[in-house]
Amino acid sequence: MKALVVYESMYGNTHHVATAIGEGLGSGFEVTVVPVERVEPDMLETLDLLVVGGPTHGHGMSRASTRHAAVDAAQKPSSDLIVEPDAEGPGLREWFDDVGRISARGAAFDTRVDMSPVLTGRASKGIAKKLRHAGATLVVEPESFLVTKDNHLEDGEAERAHTWGARLALETSKPPGLPNRA
Repeated sequence: MKALVVYESMYGNTHHVATAIGEGLGSGFEVTVVPVERVEPDMLETLDLLVVGGPTHGHGMSRASTRHAAVDAAQKPSSDLIVEPDAEGPGLREWFDDVGRISARGAAFDTRVDMSPVLTGRASKGIAKKLRHAGATLVVEPESFLVTKDNHLEDGEAERAHTWGARLALETSKPPGLPNRA
């Protein structure tokens, strides 16, 4: 079975989570982990599972303006943030506008500051909605992985992402239509 993990990442946290999810999926899938800017249309043709994730910006999925603001924040002299190589390209929002029909099962995740989602929002909710709209059947509820206010993954989040990936592999191995634990 084939899985594709597509991510958008500004400072590396979402990239790190995507990689851990891909490793967790490796128990049951041939996995490719790729930044959104590098997704080729043929990568979506023979998938069993599409996992999509991005950072939470302004209570939801990033926009061009929030990505530019994140790059600007990293360029301040007092900043220790390092911008990912693909960060300034198109994001998930733009990718979904062009993606077309998705016939695979799907799952959505985000990274967000470790505060109440009422205050931060959750990009994974918008990603899940876009996946369903494109035709994917979600196998689990959207998931958030937490970062500190200093923009580092919280302790244990990479391991939790790996475990979540393994859970996705298990849930996706069930025939369509069986209830999941989400």
